[in-house]
Amino acid sequence: MPWLELHLRLESSDHASVEAALDAAGALAQTLTDAEDNPVLEPAPGETPLWPQLQLQALFPVERDPLELLVALDGQLPENVMRSARFARLDDRDWTRAWMDHYQPMLFGKRLWIYPTTVEPPANDDLVIVRLDPGLAFGTGTHPTTALCLEWLDGLSWKGESLFDYGCGSGVLAVAALRLGAGHAFGLDNDPQALVASHENAQRNQVLDQLTLLSPKHALPPACDRLVANILLNPLLELAERIAGTVKSGGAAAFSGMLKGQEVEFIARYREYFDHFEVAQREDWIRVTAIRR
Repeated sequence: MPWLELHLRLESSDHASVEAALDAAGALAQTLTDAEDNPVLEPAPGETPLWPQLQLQALFPVERDPLELLVALDGQLPENVMRSARFARLDDRDWTRAWMDHYQPMLFGKRLWIYPTTVEPPANDDLVIVRLDPGLAFGTGTHPTTALCLEWLDGLSWKGESLFDYGCGSGVLAVAALRLGAGHAFGLDNDPQALVASHENAQRNQVLDQLTLLSPKHALPPACDRLVANILLNPLLELAERIAGTVKSGGAAAFSGMLKGQEVEFIARYREYFDHFEVAQREDWIRVTAIRR
């Protein structure tokens, strides 16, 4: 069935009140996108990435009268947001399937492939294949920070080592490590949807019995052999002691989610816990690897 789509432009500071007003007016779904051309940040666990200027699309039943809807929203939305209102008719489609149709297999490093569930991988024992459906969680391998972490995992020799994935999102990093030969992985995220997606992707790749999923309320397990943390700079700084405690002395770690130039502040904070820092870059994003003291 078709839908009535309302387009609005707003400041990020107004998004909560605008979304609440649209919900009250009967919106069936809402989507936020960047209204300009700002970099997309890999979100912290449980965090929704927001840009300074937002474009919001809200769906209503097609029979809804646009004029009546504007009257209902008048006084509920900032004046500049009301002035930006535009309506369109939207034909129904399977949005998840449409996205997956454009998501193609990707190679990371020399042997690690990420395949969407809509594409059948080849039968080749020399390839390490992860079948992925991110669901509503962040992490497909298309973002530079995720790609940098996947390449790092592929470059390691795995002989049963354990991994802690801090901010696991879709679970792609933990699942990839297990497929590469890790013995056990722990994935932590404070977004329930991320834990659901991680569980499903681990099950899809037949490594569920080797993955333990945690929320921040759980006690941390004993320190692991290796660590990957693909989250933003601020939580990396704020949680430095806790994150450092997830990896053993001498263990390798990779940190991403940072823009070029942010490694200076990161390394200054983490020198207390790590040494042998190395920086890799893809586009405007960086990965910092280090060894636990």
